[in-house]
Amino acid sequence: MKTNPIYRFFKHFFSHRWQVKNYFSENALQNIENAIAASEKLNQGEISFIVEAGLHPFEIIFKKTPRKRAIEVFSRLHIWDTEANNGALIYLLLADRDVEIVADRGIHQHVGHSGWEAICRDMEVMFRRGEFEAGVLHGIARIGGLLQKHFPLENVNKSPTKPTKKKQNEISNKPHIL
Repeated sequence: MKTNPIYRFFKHFFSHRWQVKNYFSENALQNIENAIAASEKLNQGEISFIVEAGLHPFEIIFKKTPRKRAIEVFSRLHIWDTEANNGALIYLLLADRDVEIVADRGIHQHVGHSGWEAICRDMEVMFRRGEFEAGVLHGIARIGGLLQKHFPLENVNKSPTKPTKKKQNEISNKPHIL
């Protein structure tokens, strides 16, 4: 669905960071953080959730897509910098009602673009019903399942000569609001 550029400009122009609270209460953000932490206890991967109310008007004028912005955030937050290259970002741009998943090459090679798109579409269906927290929790669960399948926890530092060490949390589980 193509959005009118003028309509998109004004949607972003009038979107502000404080409006995120209309969609995600403090309790919802805590539930999302807890879900990420619980998921990461079951695999070697890292999941991050970022929600942004809207883009700067200049970014809209220059036709920045939610995908391009998600890749910028993925890079800026060093989600690609995990030891096993298995970080995944769920990026939600509220003004566009668009969710993007950007994943590091280690997990992306197993899931592929179509796998991430399927998760995004499921989440967007939930968002259209007003189920923002549930949509994000669904995405975390699906990504967590993929990470558990391809990067199971029992493979962390398995060596006959070295004791297994606990997995380190490489990326904060706390949701970011931009």
